[in-house]
Amino acid sequence: MPLAYYITDRQTCSSPILQQIQQAIDASVDLIQIREKDLATRPLLELACRALELAKGSQSKILINDRVDIALAGRLDGVQLGHHSVEIGTVRNQLGGMNLMIGASVHSMDEFLQAATQGASFATLGPIFATPSKAAYGPPLGLELLTAVCQRASIPVFALGGIGLENYPSCLAAGAAGVAAIRLFQTPETLDRAVHGIHDFLPTASH
Repeated sequence: MPLAYYITDRQTCSSPILQQIQQAIDASVDLIQIREKDLATRPLLELACRALELAKGSQSKILINDRVDIALAGRLDGVQLGHHSVEIGTVRNQLGGMNLMIGASVHSMDEFLQAATQGASFATLGPIFATPSKAAYGPPLGLELLTAVCQRASIPVFALGGIGLENYPSCLAAGAAGVAAIRLFQTPETLDRAVHGIHDFLPTASH
C-alpha cells in the first residue's frame, strides 16, 4: 500500500499546527515530519513530543527534520536528513542498534544512490513538479527521473514537490512508494481525499 507523508509548515497552516497534526493522524497519514526550522530547540522538542503523544495508538509515525538530537531526546520514530545534515552513514553507524527511521532528502539519482548505500530507510525525491517552496533546487525533476530512480531503488522512494490531487497518481504509477507533501495534507479540502486515494491506489489501474 502506498504511503502518505505529511510535512508540517505552521507558517502556512490555517489551523494551529497541533490541531492539523491531529487531523492528519485521524486521516491515517502514515508519516508526519515536524519541519519547523525557525523554532528554538526547547519549543521544537515540546512540539515533537506532543505530536508523538497524539500519535499514540495510531499508525502515524512522527519524524523530525534534521535534528537527530531531538529525535533521540523525544524518542521519535525517525529523522529526515538533507544535504547539510549530519551524514546518514554517521547516524546509522552511531545508532545502528536503535529502531530509528532515517529519511534522506535527495534531488538526483547520484544523491539517491549515495543515501541508499549509507543506510537510509527511505528517500524523498524532488521536486518532481514545479513548486515555489522548492524553487531553489532548480527546475522540477519530472516523472522520467522518478521512474528511473524507483526502478533502481532498494529502499522506498517518496515523490515530493508540487504534488496535488491531480498528479499524485502519476507519481505512484511511476513506482513511488508514497507521496510527501505540505499543502496536500495540510489543506482540509484535500487531506482525506488524498490519503484515501493514495492508500487505495492500484498500480494496474488506468490513471
